[in-house]
Amino acid sequence: MEEKIDCLGMLDLMVQPGFCVRNNEIIKVNQAAERLFLTPGGDVRPLLLTGAEEYAAFTEGCLYLSLNISSRSCGASVTRVDGMDVFLLEQDSDVRELRSMALAARELREPLTNVMITADRLFPLSAQEDDPQLKKQVARLNRGLYQMLRIIGNMSDAERCAAVSRQETLELAGLFAEVFEKAETLIAHTGLTLTYKGLSQPVYGLADGEQLERAVLNILSNAIKFTPSGGTITAELTRKGQMLCLSVRDSGSGIAENVRSSVFSRYLRQPALEDSRYGIGLGMVLIRTAAANHGGAVLIDQPEGTGTRITMTLSIRQSKETVLRSNILRVDYAGERDHGLIELSDCLPAELYE
Repeated sequence: MEEKIDCLGMLDLMVQPGFCVRNNEIIKVNQAAERLFLTPGGDVRPLLLTGAEEYAAFTEGCLYLSLNISSRSCGASVTRVDGMDVFLLEQDSDVRELRSMALAARELREPLTNVMITADRLFPLSAQEDDPQLKKQVARLNRGLYQMLRIIGNMSDAERCAAVSRQETLELAGLFAEVFEKAETLIAHTGLTLTYKGLSQPVYGLADGEQLERAVLNILSNAIKFTPSGGTITAELTRKGQMLCLSVRDSGSGIAENVRSSVFSRYLRQPALEDSRYGIGLGMVLIRTAAANHGGAVLIDQPEGTGTRITMTLSIRQSKETVLRSNILRVDYAGERDHGLIELSDCLPAELYE
């Protein structure tokens, strides 16, 4: 009983809007949530904009879904504490935080682009030199530039992707198969084994291919960081009715318990000395945003107490109108560089960047 009281009491101390749910009934709201006209006694299910099925099956871990609060979409993370589900809602200040990062990234992108253009001209010249040490240094420099490009890209796109998702009819099973096929070749160089089981039949639906690709690569990046050499990463795409479910599980150490409840909003934390594998936390923003924009949710759990499993769902939605799209309008965020080498740059060996 003390744990329940502590949980409900902690809710009142939070600046972030939040509420507790038991058996689908809202039993407690904090002061910030009251301002959004949330009250105890209501049924949480009508509020679920995305992730209704996922929440119905939710038992443990941390779930990210979308709610309809006061006629507007709002992201929320859900954790279960002693039989109660604690919903923590995003705030307007969260969006402002991402916007500030995006503005900083835009200032950084131009000088980085100039450096990468210069490096692209220098690297072929240095490759002509028969000097193994020189080639090794060039590879390390090149990987460092790719890492910077990834960070700046995540900073600038985390806010943009939340507002814009350019979707068209794609063959989704083939899209995921292609992403994992390319990733498998790269991940083999890390000493890990990636296996992927897809669907045998094509599935057509509205999707933002670039956004889904980046989400998958960021999921894999997290898995690689927390899995020791010799470990395995297994991924599977399944279909249930009008939903696709992508599950990626690693054999690593798992996410630390003190991090799990805030895993979807790590970018808001104060700078601190901690495990560098967690990074800024913007990769998870891209993952959760991709799921929300495709009518799905994200679940992070630790089945059987080993490794980490990230499950991303998306709704199979059909276009009701014919839209002519021009590839000219789309600008590649990576400057036509290999997306896998960029998004996995924190994990891959330097020799791949020679």
